[in-house]
Parts: sequence; structure tokens; C-alpha cells
Amino acid sequence: MTTDHTTTMRAIVQDGYGAPERVLRAEHIGRPRPGPGEVLVRVRATSVNTPDWSTVAGVPYVLRLGTGLRRPSRPIRGSDLAGVVEAAGPGVSDLRPGDEVLGSVWSRGSRAGTFAQYAIAPAAQLVAKPAGLGFEEAAASVMTGLTALAAMREVGGAGPGTRVLINGASGGVGTMAVQIARSLGAEVTGVCGTRNAELVRSLGADHVIDYTEQDYTRLERRFDVILDNVMNRPPAATARLLAPGGVFIPNSIGSSGRLLAGLPRTAQAALLRKGKLITFTVNRERLGALVRLLESGQVRVVIDAAYPLEEAAGAVAHMLGHHARGKVAITV
Repeated sequence: MTTDHTTTMRAIVQDGYGAPERVLRAEHIGRPRPGPGEVLVRVRATSVNTPDWSTVAGVPYVLRLGTGLRRPSRPIRGSDLAGVVEAAGPGVSDLRPGDEVLGSVWSRGSRAGTFAQYAIAPAAQLVAKPAGLGFEEAAASVMTGLTALAAMREVGGAGPGTRVLINGASGGVGTMAVQIARSLGAEVTGVCGTRNAELVRSLGADHVIDYTEQDYTRLERRFDVILDNVMNRPPAATARLLAPGGVFIPNSIGSSGRLLAGLPRTAQAALLRKGKLITFTVNRERLGALVRLLESGQVRVVIDAAYPLEEAAGAVAHMLGHHARGKVAITV
């Protein structure tokens, strides 16, 4: 039997929870069609985010209550994308076939994913990709960039004269947050391991703390904004570093513990009087702000490695190691 490749696509499908190489497989599935307000994008690149590796592994177990008890209800991972518009659905007039775009497919209740040759995205969550930005960099910038932007600009209120501490400064969100905080005029202190210290300095951090040599919670310095992407210290110990009126922003589900992992610490941090969670919707205003930072050169995307679509399991495994410098991209 032959396969009609005009109506199908290659995708990475997840059929259970566990090691990426065991539960992710490549297969041909039906190509989706855009509905009202939607766009079909020929994916050129995507990237791996925390919800992707967490859902593949199925840990912490408590998150399966939302994703599916035995297997994920949404079988294709991925939310970031950069690619070329293939078709526009009814009601979409400002995006046309051939347009190069970046954005996100994520929306509540959506079954779309981007570990595939094609993906459906709401038109309101796509913007034009700058001509000078590669597809890999564009895709890898989206969710980490929007998260960092929301943390620094909207939740933390970073700006001239403010002091910002970023724990996990060499990861996906961390590398973007260091640069965005600096672009806002803040004084930035980054916490990372020895091998990533020079990277974090090169991104504009004013001070770098090597966690293998110094416990940052013992600093005498005080901070107006603390973004914790690791949650490897008790929240109360980290919160003691806040200046009066400071904001503590937890941003991690943890990397150990199969039942709850780091969620209890994140909850503790959010319940602190000075704790605030990152919340935002993907829209063109936020995407536009991110694109302007990328176009201006104030922010660059750090990519640790890029894998072809057929090796998506390797990309997820790379992120599961919790030592990626910046992002892990997938090219399609």
C-alpha cells in the first residue's frame, strides 16, 4: 500500500510515559487542516521545553492528572515553532502561504504539537520571522523568551537601578532572562556552574556566582527580583535575599522526585508574601516585544544542540539531563 504524502505528514508520536527512546516514535499521520482563525505551518524548526520532557517522562506523577493517566491525551509534543505558512483558515487575512513566521501552537484544550512536519497554530499567536533570524533560533526563542520577558518586565518589574538574581542563568529561560534584564537596565547576578560562567558573563551578567564554590543564599547583597529556575534551595532561604518590596519568582518543577518533584517548593515559594508565579498568554504584543529585542541584538538565542526530527527522542533526552546550555532545538 502506498502512502499519499499530500495528505499525511511525518510526526513524532508519544504512546506512553518513560524513557524518550522507548515512548517516542516517528510515523506518518494525517496532515491537519486549519479551522477558523488558524494557520497551517510547514514547520522548519521547533524546540524542547520543560512541559515536553516532563510529559514524555511522565514525572512528576501528579501532572498526569492533567495530561492523561496512562498516556498523554495530546500525542505530539512541542509548542514552539518557526516555519512557513502553508495555508490559512477562514477569517485569516494577514498571513498568506509563503510567509515565514514564528510563534506557538499552545492554547488551552488544543491537541496540536510541533514535533512534526506541519502544525496548526492560532493566527493570533504567530508573527513574521525577522529575515536575519534563522529558523532554529526563531523557534528556540519563543516560550523561553516569553517566559523570561514576563518574569522580568511584567512580574518582576526589572528596570534601571533594580538588582536581579537569576538562579539557573545558563538554561533556556535563564539565558534569555539575563539579557532581557540587562536590556531593561537592571544589574544582574547569575548563578550557574563552572563550565557556564563565561557564557553567562558574555550575555551581560554583572556578577556570576559558581554554585559549586559558593552558596548564593548566604550572600549579603539584597535583590529586588529573584528568578529561580532551579528551586534547589529552600524558598525561605532564597527569599531572605530580597530587598524590601522585592519579588521572588519560582520557575521550576524540579528535576528529582517522581511523585511531586520540586512542586512543593514551588508552591511554598508562590505562597510567600513576596512570591509571584509567572503567568502570561501568548499573543502578538508579547511576541512582537520579543522579536524587537532579537532584531536589535540586545538578546540572542543560545542553542546547545540541534537534532533532526527523526532524532527527537535524543533531543528530549538531552533536556532530561538538566545540563543544557540554553535551548535544544529540533530541525524539520
